[in-house]
Amino acid sequence: MFLQREDLKNNIYNYQLDQITEGDEGIVMQAMQAAEDEARSYMEANIYQKENQDGRLIYDTDAIFAATGEDRHALIVQQCITIAKWYIVDLCNVDIIYEQAKERYDRATAWLTKLAGGDIVLKNLPTNEISEEDTELKPFSFGSRPKFNYE
Repeated sequence: MFLQREDLKNNIYNYQLDQITEGDEGIVMQAMQAAEDEARSYMEANIYQKENQDGRLIYDTDAIFAATGEDRHALIVQQCITIAKWYIVDLCNVDIIYEQAKERYDRATAWLTKLAGGDIVLKNLPTNEISEEDTELKPFSFGSRPKFNYE
């Protein structure tokens, strides 16, 4: 798994984590896996959609999330921790400022959306090469909706 339980200490105290989950490590592991999956979903562009064929970087999410220890990208780890904390805090509000956790979750998902959209570029993340046939523009159609009558 990309995230480790000890990563969470950068965003939530152990006593809070233990109180919320009642010591159930399964809840923590599920939250971390869900956070990784959510972050991955933002970063994986559908190269077959025309709007994604604009030259933006296509991140190699398999390589990014296969990294371990110090090889992981610190900013991606931090965003995933924030998302995991949100999933854990969603269970209960034990000595945690709920609004602050929600605001940080919203910022993390907005940041990942910008990363996936090409507004933010991390040059030191692995990328996938797109083959020539994948980038070939497909024909498109245009038109308008049928005229609306107030009859």
